[in-house]
Amino acid sequence: MSDSKKQNYLHGAAILTFGVVLIKILGAIYKIPLGNILGDVGFGYFNMAYNIYNVFLTIATAGLPVALSRMISEANTLGRPMQAKRTFSVAFITFAVIGIIGTAALSIFHVEFAVGMDSPRSAQSILAIAPSVFFCCVISAYRGYIQGHGNMTPTTVSQIIEVLVKLVVGFALAFLLTRKGLGLPVSSAGAIFGVSAGSLAALIYMFYCKRRDYSVVSSDKLDVPDKAGKIFKKLMTIAIPITLGASVMSIFTLIDSKLVLSQLQNSAGFSVAESDVLYGVYSKTITLYNLPAAFITPLTISLVPSIAACVAAKKGEEGCEIGESCVRIASIICMPMGIGLSVLSYPIMSVVYPDSHEAGASLLLLLGISSVFVCLALVSNAILQAHGNERYPLYSMIIGGFVKIGVNWVLVGNPNINIVGAPIGTLCCYIVMCAMNYFFLCRCMERKPSLKRMLLRPVISCLVMAAAAWASYGLASAVLGEGWSRMALAMLVGVGVAALVYIVLIIVTRAITLEDMKLIPKGEKLAKILHIH
Repeated sequence: MSDSKKQNYLHGAAILTFGVVLIKILGAIYKIPLGNILGDVGFGYFNMAYNIYNVFLTIATAGLPVALSRMISEANTLGRPMQAKRTFSVAFITFAVIGIIGTAALSIFHVEFAVGMDSPRSAQSILAIAPSVFFCCVISAYRGYIQGHGNMTPTTVSQIIEVLVKLVVGFALAFLLTRKGLGLPVSSAGAIFGVSAGSLAALIYMFYCKRRDYSVVSSDKLDVPDKAGKIFKKLMTIAIPITLGASVMSIFTLIDSKLVLSQLQNSAGFSVAESDVLYGVYSKTITLYNLPAAFITPLTISLVPSIAACVAAKKGEEGCEIGESCVRIASIICMPMGIGLSVLSYPIMSVVYPDSHEAGASLLLLLGISSVFVCLALVSNAILQAHGNERYPLYSMIIGGFVKIGVNWVLVGNPNINIVGAPIGTLCCYIVMCAMNYFFLCRCMERKPSLKRMLLRPVISCLVMAAAAWASYGLASAVLGEGWSRMALAMLVGVGVAALVYIVLIIVTRAITLEDMKLIPKGEKLAKILHIH
């Protein structure tokens, strides 16, 4: 890869990284106040509707934008603008039809979906989010086309617009409808309608970008585009395997949502109202549990091409070193966040969701540990894909999903464990996935990756950090006394001390090296700031 191409690539990756992190932070800002406005029960309706919508969205948009951007990029590389234009036209019609089908299904059968998930009062929320499937499908066509031209900025800007509009509209409607006393199902529907409003705003922006910057004019008479049928076939050939892989965990999550509510009511003996409360507080902890992964997902954008280049050049040993660096970087980023959520689970839930069910702290304690394995699974999936072994992550996700369902079936149905069984199932799921991925990495890499080199120093640094967080929070809370504001201040003291201790430890123990930092966009500058040599 030439230096200029590498810089362009890293620039695009850095833009996407910044965008994803900002979007996740804004998303948390969106969901946390909603959780407090709607309460445990109302937020449970919101989350159930979102899980159903997410399956439709993943099936509709997971693989098609990737396939489209790849085909557009190929056409541009070959100097065929008319081919790129027709490819977009075929993709646009395909995306729109899929979006119409998805929106129609959710709109017509919203009651049936809600009843089938043992959450009949979430029906209005499902109806409110249904238009977003169509909007997101059409947005994906525009994003795939523009990304195929190597421009990542409009995608990032549109995502920020989407989440900002979602935040403002959803928060405002939830607040107003709750104040008017129209009931939690209506308030939840108003909150989740923000998703549809945000999608529409992003669609308008992407339409403007496409029309302004990507008009196609070609004077080359040899640039005769392929027939629509051939383009459609190629689009599906690329998109379907990617969609299948991406849909696995969304489908398992939906099945799990149904299973948790069903087991709470039918096996554990809770009433519908009690089950709604327990599922609602579980949904709130999921918002926090998802945050560490937000920092790992965009990181793979920068790291994976380096591995793929080594594989293509038959530099297996170098690929192994980069793979180990990938895992080490991911560990250094995700471990303090995940373990921090666990160690400080009680004050975090008490401060962020002060009126939630008391089970929240126990749920977050387990989910914080689970989030570390989620991040390791994400990066190991990416390394396997970079080595051309796309089927291996699919195997581990399927097995992990079945483990999650099996554990939840047994534990959630036990009245003494009930909702706490759900995060235990999640933890078991991702431990199995990580173990399987490590086995697959040992098979496909030039040499067996070293767990000691990848994880030992980050784990030691994180354990010391966890002890510092626990001790400093305990001391601060003892000095400051009781009360929400005092607990919040004590929690901030714990977080601040833990962060300082952790930064010092990863530098002193050389948990991360300068070579590791070079794999991250702007990593060398960050290394200088942190004095990493």
